[in-house]
Amino acid sequence: MSSVKILVVDDHALVREGLSQVLKALADEVTVLQASTCLQAFELSERHCDLDLVLLDYHLPDMTGLEALPIFRRRFPELPVLVLSGSANVQILHQALKAGAAGYIQKSGVNDELLSAVRKILDGEVFVSAPAPEIARVESEYSRLTPRQELVLRGILDGLSNKDIGDRIGISEETVKTHVAAILRYFHAQNRTQAVTTAMQQGYRPSSRRNTA
Repeated sequence: MSSVKILVVDDHALVREGLSQVLKALADEVTVLQASTCLQAFELSERHCDLDLVLLDYHLPDMTGLEALPIFRRRFPELPVLVLSGSANVQILHQALKAGAAGYIQKSGVNDELLSAVRKILDGEVFVSAPAPEIARVESEYSRLTPRQELVLRGILDGLSNKDIGDRIGISEETVKTHVAAILRYFHAQNRTQAVTTAMQQGYRPSSRRNTA
């Protein structure tokens, strides 16, 4: 991962600064934007269409994280959101994931856990900070392809190369490779052929835009 842009949403300036410093270890080039309210977060997300991830505090002055999640999902469907909470409440965890969060982590977690969570989510996986049995349940129930990963999968089904997929949907070849890796993990496949077979068994089909050149 050479560069990444993340939005941190928390009403405490010291928390935002602390998270920003931790996130600097993610990549060679890390840009961290900050917002103290959900309204500011929505405005920044509109202005920065190249955001890779949002770290969203559960308790904010203008609305809760649960109230903000459906708005993020509707306005920015491809932007993953990691919810930060001071609570280990399993009910809130499930509510957040059902509302569209890509992950849920406690603020008391160590720096390495936060970095691990962010990396997993950027790779298209779900991350939760919870007891092991709950993690297994969450991964089984909420694991899903993102809208962008589904577009990449369509390209794989159409027999396109990574470069051609990137050209089709307007992303870099490196980003396509990241999505392909996540797709293989999602289908428990060792290669593209296995992924295509499993995807078609689950109802996915090549698109009408299949390359016949």
